[in-house]
Amino acid sequence: MTSTRRRGLRLLLLGLAALGVLALAGPRPAQAQGTTPSAVSRDDAIHQLDLVRASVDRTVSLLDAGQRDQAFDQAASGYLDHFELVEIPLRVTDPELTVEAEGVFAEARQLIREGASSGDVRAKLIELRGLLDESERRLTDTGVGAPAVVFGQSFLIIFREGLEVVLLMAVLIGYLESANAKDYGKPMAAGVGLALGATLVTVVLLQTVFARLPVGRELLEAIVSFSAVIVLFWVSFWLVQRLDHRRWMEFLKARVWKAVSVGSTASLVLLGFTAVYREGFETALFYQALLSFGSGLLPWVVAGLVCGLVALAVVAFAVFRLGRKVPVTSFLKVAVIAVMVTSVAFLGNAVRGLQEAFVIPASRIGVPRLPIFLAEATGFWPTAQTVGAQLALTLVYVVGGVYVFVVKPRRDARAAAPRDRERVATAA
Repeated sequence: MTSTRRRGLRLLLLGLAALGVLALAGPRPAQAQGTTPSAVSRDDAIHQLDLVRASVDRTVSLLDAGQRDQAFDQAASGYLDHFELVEIPLRVTDPELTVEAEGVFAEARQLIREGASSGDVRAKLIELRGLLDESERRLTDTGVGAPAVVFGQSFLIIFREGLEVVLLMAVLIGYLESANAKDYGKPMAAGVGLALGATLVTVVLLQTVFARLPVGRELLEAIVSFSAVIVLFWVSFWLVQRLDHRRWMEFLKARVWKAVSVGSTASLVLLGFTAVYREGFETALFYQALLSFGSGLLPWVVAGLVCGLVALAVVAFAVFRLGRKVPVTSFLKVAVIAVMVTSVAFLGNAVRGLQEAFVIPASRIGVPRLPIFLAEATGFWPTAQTVGAQLALTLVYVVGGVYVFVVKPRRDARAAAPRDRERVATAA
């Protein structure tokens, strides 16, 4: 090889080496423009999920306005600009959920492109919203607050409902013994047994019927939660009326006397059945609502249920075997506050369920959102509709509490004063 050729080869090699160095040292477009895929943290992914939700809302608004091309672009942007970043940590945590979400994104875009009805597109976007929530659960730690709240709610539900049954049974049995009518105990026990069986059937039926109803999951959860709120609202003021232990015992004895005075077997069976089944139905409804928004917190719901049953067994043993009196008034004061707080949480989740189903709008307010598990446990979602509903219900409870504990006692005292003076004058 001549010297000229050798020099040419060296220059060529040096030139290639220089180009390689420049290529390695120069800017990389993907990294220079934003966050690299490998740098997406779980917190970043959760923020991107919020942006995807906002994109879904805009897609629905554009569809309603008849702007299908813009709706398609928005749907594509929600996936390409945001959810693809979510996929990076999500794929490590739950690859199957990642693939499922990708498929639903693609199906939604295809429906828009093909000119499908707005109802079909909405149904697909509602399904997508559910997958976005599930994705966030996979990327979020449960923490301490959410399990504590759900555990407390579960404990309260079973213990409060069960305590009423224990007290009623104690009064009923005591009444039968004092009246030398122990033979009435068998029909009553039969009614209790039927009520327990009916409660189990109700739990199964609720699960079966809800699974088969032609209604979206989000809308169904909202209906269940609204039903639970109505019952909890009634229970709250029902408990307030019976905070006085004497009035509570009078109420229980009145129910027993009414059934025993009839003296028929059917009336006693009915008494045992209604005493237990009403509480059983309420319990089934409350747990259905709690589980609807307690995804990922099932162990804590079960733990609360088990601890509540254990506490209830201790109370029942103390009442029936040891003849101890239960501090009913103290418990009811705690229970009424806890029931009110639980109903406020259920109401927030019920309104949010309607928003997830696109039944009502979601007007976001400038308040940071809680982690998803804590948000579901408390029902606090930063929209004008959810916060407004919770504040309204809280105001009703506050006004009702002021009336029951402040206004009514003073009014009763003023009304009783003339009667007391008249008694004193008559005695004199």
